[in-house]
Amino acid sequence: MVRIPDNPLILIDGSSYLYRAFHAYPETMSNGEIPTNAVYGVVNMLRSMMRQFASDRMAVIFDAKGKTFRDDMYPDYKANRPPMPDLLRCQIEPLHEVIRAMGLPLISIPGVEADDVIGTLARQASAQGMPVLISTGDKDMAQLVDENVTLINTMTNVVLDREGVIEKFGIPPELIIDYLALMGDKVDNIPGVPGVGDKTATALLQGIGGLSTLYERLDDIAALGFRGSKTMAKKLLDNQSNAELSYQLATIKLDVELSQTPDSLLKTTPDRDALIQSFSKLAFKSWLNELLEGGTGVIDAVEKSANSRANDSTKSNVTSQAATIDRSQYQTILTQSEWKIWLEKLAQADLVALDTETDNLDAMIANLVGISFAVGEGDAAYLPLSHDYIDAPEQLSRDDVLTQLKPWLEDTQAHKVGQNLKYDAEIFARYGITLRGIAHDTMLESYVLNSVGGKHDMDSMALRYLQHSCISFEQVAGKGKNQLTFNQIELAQAAAYAAEDADVTWRLHQHLQSQLEQTPSLCSVYHDIEVPLVPVLVQMERTGVLIDDMKLSAQSQEIALRLDELEQKAFEAAGETFNMNSPKQLQAILFEKMGLPVVKKTPSGTPSTNEEVLQELALDYPLPKLILEYRGLAKLKSTYTDKLPRMINPETGRVHTSYHQAVTATGRLSSTDPNLQNIPIRNEEGRRIRQAFIAPQGYKILAVDYSQIELRIMAHLSGDQALLDAFTHGKDIHAATAAEIMGVPLEQVTSEQRRRAKAVNFGLIYGMSAFGLAKQLGIPRGEAQRYMDTYFERYPGVMRYMEETRSQAAEKGYVETIFGRRLHLPEIQSRNAMRRKGAERAAINAPMQGTAADIIKKAMILVSDWINAEGAGRVKLLMQVHDELVLEVKQEDLHEIESKVQDLMESAANLSVPLVAEAGHGDNWDQAH
Repeated sequence: MVRIPDNPLILIDGSSYLYRAFHAYPETMSNGEIPTNAVYGVVNMLRSMMRQFASDRMAVIFDAKGKTFRDDMYPDYKANRPPMPDLLRCQIEPLHEVIRAMGLPLISIPGVEADDVIGTLARQASAQGMPVLISTGDKDMAQLVDENVTLINTMTNVVLDREGVIEKFGIPPELIIDYLALMGDKVDNIPGVPGVGDKTATALLQGIGGLSTLYERLDDIAALGFRGSKTMAKKLLDNQSNAELSYQLATIKLDVELSQTPDSLLKTTPDRDALIQSFSKLAFKSWLNELLEGGTGVIDAVEKSANSRANDSTKSNVTSQAATIDRSQYQTILTQSEWKIWLEKLAQADLVALDTETDNLDAMIANLVGISFAVGEGDAAYLPLSHDYIDAPEQLSRDDVLTQLKPWLEDTQAHKVGQNLKYDAEIFARYGITLRGIAHDTMLESYVLNSVGGKHDMDSMALRYLQHSCISFEQVAGKGKNQLTFNQIELAQAAAYAAEDADVTWRLHQHLQSQLEQTPSLCSVYHDIEVPLVPVLVQMERTGVLIDDMKLSAQSQEIALRLDELEQKAFEAAGETFNMNSPKQLQAILFEKMGLPVVKKTPSGTPSTNEEVLQELALDYPLPKLILEYRGLAKLKSTYTDKLPRMINPETGRVHTSYHQAVTATGRLSSTDPNLQNIPIRNEEGRRIRQAFIAPQGYKILAVDYSQIELRIMAHLSGDQALLDAFTHGKDIHAATAAEIMGVPLEQVTSEQRRRAKAVNFGLIYGMSAFGLAKQLGIPRGEAQRYMDTYFERYPGVMRYMEETRSQAAEKGYVETIFGRRLHLPEIQSRNAMRRKGAERAAINAPMQGTAADIIKKAMILVSDWINAEGAGRVKLLMQVHDELVLEVKQEDLHEIESKVQDLMESAANLSVPLVAEAGHGDNWDQAH
């Protein structure tokens, strides 16, 4: 148990905070001028520290610009690190302004790193007997730990004192520099000794001692007996200069000349007016409201003494929670009597937070290890069911517990809330239980509130909404190849982790629900679309789809031959052999040897070889065209023809994708393992992959697809009379557009004119410019501009819709679908013209894509409800891909069900134009499409 002394000097590693915040929070956070994610994240973490720890002294230390003494010592120091991203660099000054306005001393000393400043202040304070708490995620800081200096990783709440360092690294703090010198550091480009990893370094230091002792006793190393010990002395000798250099580079400087002293680092009264100005400029609304409602900006620790108590229920040194979340109150249910009490609690609660713990992330093969519940703030428990080591006389049987719990789990009136309950529902389904009463899902609440407002996993939301850092899975299970599965984790750690999940889920729901209720349209999207979709997706994922693995294997072999041919042709075109998958080698061939024009550069300034560049070059040069074909086929082979047969579930004989509701900005579903959305449909190879998605004997594959749904939504949203008339009268919309913009009778439109009109129709709703249209059609830019000008003359309602949408988006910061889903556009007022234009294009397209997403989801719910009521045994819903539903239908019922599904899909929304669903069927997906 680690005790944090009262009133420590708190030293914040601001540079560590900065990068972690930048990557933890979405880049899309913006005030319209610059990104603000890093500023928000750092300030959020600082506020959390101030809330958790009562202290008079606190400083935030950042790296200064320019080189340090280590660069002079070793020019390649940190040479592998990429330059600071522009999106981060522009946030540094606003962040510094906020920190100073918060009344916190800020230090940045040229020529040294933040570590050196922290080390100097920590050593000075420790010499005075002053307790020091260093907040950092940098393992190098462990060398500073002594009887007065403690580390805390704010992101994980892991606290390290001297014993903690020994437990974590296997060595005391005074050997950490030697440890780092032996291992080196790829990130900082510290060379170390080749072949020495953490285990070898630990064995050397534990067995003999520090670096200088090792070189004095090289002959003793072989006797240590670890793997490679017999050759280690020679490695050390051969790399002695590197090891000694690494020791110097890894040593934190403890004598930096500073104008500040530990006693001088006093927090001062926040500058309320400056904070109001900064938070207003940065669009941090909740913090701004705190100040405008009378707050002073002072963040006090909730309970001073609470921060000195570690949570003794785990061995992971997790401590220093905000007082509102006290893990010591959680219960572990181990006896029948305790379980009986909790069964009664569940029965009486209006809402229960529910979470499962399993031994695998794949819900189709995972086994249930335990269940956690929460019925109120802090009122949470973990019920272990199959931990490997539990051997208690009254250990509860998983089968008995599930038998007792099944009536409650299947009760529609027993309301449950969870974080991604789809997964938990699939786990229970493996045990013959249908989870009902799914009232809320915190992942979906957060997603509906703002799909681009941050990640929607529980840990990220807890940090964002509750300012609470959850126990991470890696903290209790470890990481890498030695990571434990949940059934192997020591019970006290497992219980704290699992019960916290339920507790945090319950709290998140209270917070998110109150926000949702402020906007009825969002409540409707959440309650009428997203939550009812969860059991539909559960059923689809568990059903899976039948795959012809032999057909795919044959296709893989054919693609392999074609790849060999393309490779040889590419070598001939280049005049030499090269690695087809190496951007660096391709760069040298295309731009240095062949002298092709540089279309675009990477952030580091080298010529880009991405797909967009190759497509442009392929118009005039044969090698880029060969590379494109090679890359496309290689991706198809690795992603589908090779991989799909290996993904067949041995229990079901089918492939089971995973659908994700909270990933895309527009509300569309995405899928992984396999990704069904990316199987090409316009080339032969993609169609052949679809031919491997087959129906079993006696069944057919039925595919029902919305016809031109986004254009129909455009007609509805814009109210353009010509578009409305074309769709209402069942005209071919692309031919009708060609007739309008090219001035020819409808019956005389040629296939080429229709193709061009189709490009205009779809190009405009995706915000394509005349330049882009000209490029796509291979026509002069002036001709493309005339097409667009004529289009807007013939369809003035579309132009009016676009202008009004851009204006409303700039005013509100978001656009909406027909059903009220909000699609936020953080860059809509950006001073960066490119970003602003991109947001404006998204503003026009997002309501159409988002509405299409809402409609297909509503259709899935309608179709699934009908199947459960009338179609059981005759039809199964297999897949949703873009605007299409794919089903498996008994052959004798095909025509009846085809007609019914079309009717249901066409009734999913009431637009100003007909919603048309087109159906096809066959023995495989390609035939049905």
